[in-house]
Amino acid sequence: MNIALFGQSFDKVYFPGITRLLRELDEHGHRLTVFNEFAEFIEQHLGRQYSKRFSGHQDLGQPDLMISIGGDGTILNTLVHIQNREVPVLGINTGRLGFLSSVSTDQIDDIIQALRDGSYEIESRSVLEVKSSADLFTPVNWALNEVAVHKNDRSSMITVSAFVNGVYIASYWADGLIVSTATGSTAYSMSCGGPIVIPESETFVITPIAPHNLNIRPLVVPDRAIIKLVVEGRDNQHLVSLDSRSETMENTHTLEIRKAGFTMRFLRLPGHHFVETIRNKLMWGLDKRN
Repeated sequence: MNIALFGQSFDKVYFPGITRLLRELDEHGHRLTVFNEFAEFIEQHLGRQYSKRFSGHQDLGQPDLMISIGGDGTILNTLVHIQNREVPVLGINTGRLGFLSSVSTDQIDDIIQALRDGSYEIESRSVLEVKSSADLFTPVNWALNEVAVHKNDRSSMITVSAFVNGVYIASYWADGLIVSTATGSTAYSMSCGGPIVIPESETFVITPIAPHNLNIRPLVVPDRAIIKLVVEGRDNQHLVSLDSRSETMENTHTLEIRKAGFTMRFLRLPGHHFVETIRNKLMWGLDKRN
């Protein structure tokens, strides 16, 4: 199997597990292409050298699988490199909470076994596509988790008017507004009071950030909807973010958000499920009475 390896630096507590993973992949005949900066980290700290490398989308090729080593932010960055190629991603968590990168370094045997006998599943997640009259984020105008508009650091609240399929929904007087996928419902949206949505639900969630009109609530809409956002405020600029990338946009421009024409695919090990991840990460049922 041709495997692309993408990651960021990680704590030395994970060195033994990742070293074993790399050794097992080599011994089972998998062919690795490693992100250039990550290859240098591996060489320096783990003593393994890889001459076949990639630096971005243009020289990634078409691997059978991408293994992402890091946290959820690392997985979000894989989208920039994979883009619309729909290469399956396996996330190994060396970060913090890890909703997307939910496989631990204690499960190396499970990873190798699944790759050997094909006992894994591939699940598809919706991706957001953003278009603006300011032509932001071109050509990588996609997000796996969310699109968010924010007030500038120095400004007061902004007013974000939202339209779904041309129908006016509300004007949110707030610090900003989030449009998240079901995947992103456990990220920024959740921290702002949005609901947790099972990924296959085929929905988007519109969640205000610190709204001043307190009777307004998050809204779930079908992911086939086209969402338009118009921003007003005392300052003539605001921020727009796609996952971890941000740009400044003038208030005179508008945003149009829709479901992209491709999905991001994840490799899921046997026995792993979104609900199990949520239950473990959020410690549901920790009370023994449950």
